[in-house]
Amino acid sequence: MDPRSSVVSAVDRIGARRAAQRLGVLDEPSGPLASDTAEVAELLADPGFEAQLAGLATSLERDVREVRREAAGYLREMGATHTHRATRDWARFSRWLARAHDLIIDPEQVQRLRELDRGQSLLFPFSHRSYLDGITVPAAVSGNGVSAAFVLAGANLDVFPFNHLLRRSGFVYVRRSTADLPIYRLALRWYVAQLIRNRRNLCWSIEGGRTRTGKLRPPVYGVLRYVVDALDATTGEQALIVPVSVVYEQSHEVSLMTGEARGGSKHPEDLRWLWTFGWSQRERFGRAYLEFGEPVPLRERLAQLRGGTRVIERIALETCHRINRATPVTATAVVCLALLAADRALTLTEVLATVAPLARYLARRGQPVAGAADLTNRATIHRTLNDLDRSGVLACYAAGTDTIWRIAPDQHLVAAFYRNTAVHALVNRAIGELALAAAIERDGGLAVASHQALRLRDLLKFDFFFPTRHEFADAMAAELAIADGTAGEGLHEFTAADARRWLHDSEPLVAQLVLRPFLDAYHVVADRLVAADDGPFDDDRFLDECLRVGRQWALQHRLSSEESVSLELFKPALRLARHRNLVTADGPAPAHRRSGFLAEVRADLRRVDMIAALAASGSPAHHGRDPATIPRV
Repeated sequence: MDPRSSVVSAVDRIGARRAAQRLGVLDEPSGPLASDTAEVAELLADPGFEAQLAGLATSLERDVREVRREAAGYLREMGATHTHRATRDWARFSRWLARAHDLIIDPEQVQRLRELDRGQSLLFPFSHRSYLDGITVPAAVSGNGVSAAFVLAGANLDVFPFNHLLRRSGFVYVRRSTADLPIYRLALRWYVAQLIRNRRNLCWSIEGGRTRTGKLRPPVYGVLRYVVDALDATTGEQALIVPVSVVYEQSHEVSLMTGEARGGSKHPEDLRWLWTFGWSQRERFGRAYLEFGEPVPLRERLAQLRGGTRVIERIALETCHRINRATPVTATAVVCLALLAADRALTLTEVLATVAPLARYLARRGQPVAGAADLTNRATIHRTLNDLDRSGVLACYAAGTDTIWRIAPDQHLVAAFYRNTAVHALVNRAIGELALAAAIERDGGLAVASHQALRLRDLLKFDFFFPTRHEFADAMAAELAIADGTAGEGLHEFTAADARRWLHDSEPLVAQLVLRPFLDAYHVVADRLVAADDGPFDDDRFLDECLRVGRQWALQHRLSSEESVSLELFKPALRLARHRNLVTADGPAPAHRRSGFLAEVRADLRRVDMIAALAASGSPAHHGRDPATIPRV
């Protein structure tokens, strides 16, 4: 080996190579180094990769040797491996970081993973509600006899001095903004492909970042696209997507994330941040539930979709749908839902009376409950109320004749976050309720309700993950069977009077809890689009205006709560508007089309008000109140 390369390798082993290069002491070798990880060394000796770099250099009109050195630097920035010592030390440190939670995993699911972990790459895209997810998921994989996964983590977590340890524990640091870095994108694509060729297991956040609302965010496609490219370029490799859900009874990060959703600044991840994060975990927060969803054989799924459009997007959405199906409902979520619905303090008996219909509904739909908890059990709900009181989400008053609980001041967004971890289990129910409300309004039956359900599916498709139209129709049939307890399974004709009776007698009614926050946000976006001029459209300026107007409307009670004043809710609404060609002035009658969007959202909100009034008149939590009162959640 070249003596200069030996020096670079030695400096690289102690984690000082990049610092030395920044100081101008060392150059970046374009060939393999003794300190390079397996995939990096293989790529730097790969003629195909070298040819791709040469072609890119030509298109960029740059010197090929310079491009090779830059690509080598990027690969070494990504390069990760698993060493026994680093993995052991990181496992010890990660247990300290995650000490606030007891991790619950189904041993039968783990046994199935061990059987699948043979001769193929297992891909673990996970939901992202906490920084702990990137620790919890790979630790659960390797700690249960499955081949250790390489974790594709954001480069923002590349924090000295732990980055050196983490690289040797399988953490691959990936930059977020690469639009102006074509050499980096090429290097990353080839690096992921080499991991697949070497049959490595991969783990990453399908959302690309933590949710700020509690529900699953829209997926990002980059990693999945690179994996598909790798499979397309080979004939023998197999890859299996294993969707992963992680949900927490509580998390100390929630108040920070909800603040960021309202436009607050995000603190940079550095050594001080890491210490603060680790120190905050000293307080116990209950359990974390990790569930592995139904796997997707990727090569087989690609063959089924070949020739179609939006293949990567369809696979990503299917993955997210399976993550949601695997996500259990926690007792924390249903207690927060009950108290948000009531909008006042409740006794334990009133909370139980509010939760009981929801528990029956979840059981009938076969929706998993975290820890197989009995949501109608008095002790279970009492423990959850006390846990939320200790963490400050709820406030307890015990000086009167009854002990009561309410949402603590300035904690409504936190309670809504926990409620939203269960929103996927209720969205079909909520859509069914609004479809029945439309049938009442229009004096229609099955045809009106079916049309409205599909319209709502289209309206909300950038916020929720729906199955295919055929599967969605089956889900609506199941909801109708629950509403009409006298009928068998399947769709059947009904009258507006039937729809009115079903809604009046149904428990629970959830449209005002599940959909109102999102529809309120859509209302703000639609209103601002109508008021927008026809000049150049600036997304950031428009979203800032939505935040300002949303805060005004919340103060005027034109919105049900400040929960809707959130970038996380405005962005999908704007994405929908752009999908409908409502953002620019292109096309015929843009003002008319924007007004139509606003009218559509207002009609849905009117139906939500109808459901809310019915819920208020029949709910035990609202006895003694004006039946016309609409809960402000």
